[in-house]
Amino acid sequence: MRISHNAAPVWSTSFVPYSSTPTSQPRTFFQETITDAKGKERKKYRYKDMMTPYEKLKSIPGASEYLKEDVTFKQLDAQAAKMSDNDAALALNNARKKLF
Repeated sequence: MRISHNAAPVWSTSFVPYSSTPTSQPRTFFQETITDAKGKERKKYRYKDMMTPYEKLKSIPGASEYLKEDVTFKQLDAQAAKMSDNDAALALNNARKKLF
Protein backbone atom coordinates (compact mmCIF):
# COMPACT_ATOMS: atom_id res chain seq x y z
CA MET A 1 0.00 0.00 0.00
CA ARG A 2 1.32 3.40 -0.91
CA ILE A 3 0.87 6.22 1.59
CA SER A 4 1.48 9.88 0.82
CA HIS A 5 3.86 11.82 3.04
CA ASN A 6 0.88 13.72 4.52
CA ALA A 7 -0.90 10.52 5.50
CA ALA A 8 2.04 8.69 7.02
CA PRO A 9 1.86 10.32 10.49
CA VAL A 10 -1.90 9.74 10.72
CA TRP A 11 -1.52 6.19 9.50
CA SER A 12 1.16 5.27 12.01
CA THR A 13 -0.48 6.92 15.02
CA SER A 14 -4.12 6.00 14.39
CA PHE A 15 -4.55 2.99 12.17
CA VAL A 16 -1.61 0.81 13.20
CA PRO A 17 -2.40 0.80 16.94
CA TYR A 18 -6.08 0.03 16.21
CA SER A 19 -5.40 -2.76 13.74
CA SER A 20 -2.72 -4.39 15.84
CA THR A 21 -4.62 -4.29 19.12
CA PRO A 22 -5.40 -7.89 20.04
CA THR A 23 -8.96 -7.10 21.12
CA SER A 24 -9.88 -5.12 17.99
CA GLN A 25 -10.17 -8.36 16.06
CA PRO A 26 -13.64 -9.78 15.43
CA ARG A 27 -14.87 -12.70 17.48
CA THR A 28 -14.92 -16.01 15.67
CA PHE A 29 -16.53 -19.37 16.34
CA PHE A 30 -13.86 -22.05 16.54
CA GLN A 31 -15.05 -25.52 15.66
CA GLU A 32 -14.95 -28.62 17.76
CA THR A 33 -14.82 -31.90 15.84
CA ILE A 34 -16.80 -34.75 17.36
CA THR A 35 -16.56 -38.31 15.99
CA ASP A 36 -19.63 -40.46 16.54
CA ALA A 37 -19.77 -44.26 16.99
CA LYS A 38 -19.92 -44.84 13.23
CA GLY A 39 -16.80 -42.77 12.63
CA LYS A 40 -18.60 -39.80 11.11
CA GLU A 41 -17.06 -36.46 12.04
CA ARG A 42 -19.38 -33.62 12.97
CA LYS A 43 -18.40 -30.00 13.46
CA LYS A 44 -19.88 -28.18 16.44
CA TYR A 45 -19.73 -24.41 16.75
CA ARG A 46 -20.54 -23.63 20.36
CA TYR A 47 -21.02 -20.23 21.91
CA LYS A 48 -18.41 -21.04 24.56
CA ASP A 49 -15.83 -21.49 21.78
CA MET A 50 -16.37 -17.98 20.38
CA MET A 51 -13.26 -15.83 20.89
CA THR A 52 -10.86 -13.54 19.09
CA PRO A 53 -7.86 -15.07 17.33
CA TYR A 54 -5.69 -13.53 20.08
CA GLU A 55 -7.74 -15.23 22.81
CA LYS A 56 -7.52 -18.51 20.90
CA LEU A 57 -3.74 -18.16 20.64
CA LYS A 58 -3.50 -17.54 24.39
CA SER A 59 -5.60 -20.64 25.09
CA ILE A 60 -3.16 -22.96 23.30
CA PRO A 61 -0.73 -24.72 25.67
CA GLY A 62 2.77 -23.31 25.16
CA ALA A 63 1.47 -20.40 23.08
CA SER A 64 4.37 -18.14 24.03
CA GLU A 65 6.58 -20.28 21.79
CA TYR A 66 4.73 -18.87 18.76
CA LEU A 67 5.47 -15.22 19.61
CA LYS A 68 8.52 -13.33 18.42
CA GLU A 69 11.44 -13.45 20.83
CA ASP A 70 11.04 -9.87 22.10
CA VAL A 71 7.21 -10.00 22.46
CA THR A 72 5.34 -11.34 25.49
CA PHE A 73 1.67 -11.80 26.29
CA LYS A 74 2.11 -9.28 29.10
CA GLN A 75 3.12 -6.62 26.55
CA LEU A 76 0.24 -7.53 24.25
CA ASP A 77 -2.25 -7.40 27.13
CA ALA A 78 -0.94 -3.97 28.14
CA GLN A 79 -1.37 -2.72 24.58
CA ALA A 80 -4.91 -4.08 24.47
CA ALA A 81 -5.80 -2.39 27.77
CA LYS A 82 -4.68 1.08 26.63
CA MET A 83 -8.04 1.82 25.02
CA SER A 84 -11.29 0.08 24.29
CA ASP A 85 -12.25 -1.10 20.81
CA ASN A 86 -14.76 1.72 20.48
CA ASP A 87 -12.25 4.37 21.56
CA ALA A 88 -9.67 3.05 19.11
CA ALA A 89 -12.21 3.01 16.27
CA LEU A 90 -13.30 6.56 17.14
CA ALA A 91 -9.69 7.78 17.11
CA LEU A 92 -9.16 6.07 13.76
CA ASN A 93 -12.28 7.68 12.25
CA ASN A 94 -11.31 11.12 13.57
CA ALA A 95 -7.84 10.76 12.04
CA ARG A 96 -9.41 9.75 8.71
CA LYS A 97 -11.65 12.83 8.79
CA LYS A 98 -8.60 15.07 9.28
CA LEU A 99 -6.81 13.32 6.45
CA PHE A 100 -9.61 13.36 3.91
